Amino acid sequence: MNENIDKTKIKAAVKRRKKEVYTPVVPDMQLGFIHHNVDCIGCRACEIACKDKNGLAAGPRFRRVQYVEGGTFPEVYAYKVNISCNHCAQPACLPACPTGAIFKRKKDGIVDIDSTLCIGCRRCEAACPYGAPQYDPEDQIVKKCNMCVDEIDAGRKPYCVMGCMMRVLDIGPIDQLRAGTYDTKAMGGKDKTVRQVKNFADPKLTNPSIVFIAHSKGVVENKTDGTGS
Repeated sequence: MNENIDKTKIKAAVKRRKKEVYTPVVPDMQLGFIHHNVDCIGCRACEIACKDKNGLAAGPRFRRVQYVEGGTFPEVYAYKVNISCNHCAQPACLPACPTGAIFKRKKDGIVDIDSTLCIGCRRCEAACPYGAPQYDPEDQIVKKCNMCVDEIDAGRKPYCVMGCMMRVLDIGPIDQLRAGTYDTKAMGGKDKTVRQVKNFADPKLTNPSIVFIAHSKGVVENKTDGTGS
C-alpha cells in the first residue's frame, strides 16, 4: 500500500462506503467515443498524446490501438480497434472500489478516480472487462483515462482526439453517436455505427459509451444496430 496515503481519510471513506447503497448514476448527458476502425492508420498519435498528457511512464497505456490482421492470401485483411476507458453507463469498476475512489460525473457521465482515496487494491482492475483501470507500481495506485476532464471543462476535446491526424477518433453525446446524428469527421455519410466489434467484450456487461465504424471482418453478427439496443 502507498505509504503516502492519508490513513484517516481512507478509513472514513471505507466506513462511509459500507453504509451506502450503490445506485448507478444517470448523467444529464453521457459523453462517449467513436472510432473508425477502417480509416485508422494505426499511427498511435492518440496513444502518445495521452501518455504525454498524463505523464505516463513506459508500460501503462490509457489509450490502446489494437492491430487486427487475418485471412489467407489473396483474401487478407487488417484493421485497427482503438479503445480506452469507455465511461460505461453501469461501470463494473465503480461498485468494486472499497473506498469510493471511483465516481461517475452527473453532468457528462465521465468516470474518474480520486487518487487520494485509492489504496491500490486493484479490485477495479479485475472487475473491468475492457482493461481500462491500470495499476501504477511507482505511485502504487490505479489510474485510467478520465477523458481529460480539465479539457472537457474548458470546452475542448481530449488530447487523444486532438492528436488524431486522420480524425477517426472523436467524442460526443453517446445517444447521438449511436444514432449517427452527431456531426463528426470520424463518420462518413453512409457509415453505420456498431456497439461491438470482434474481440471487444459484450456491451451488455456494462453498457460502454463507445461506438465503432467497423471493418467488414470485424462485424459481430446481430450487433450492427446503431440504435444502442
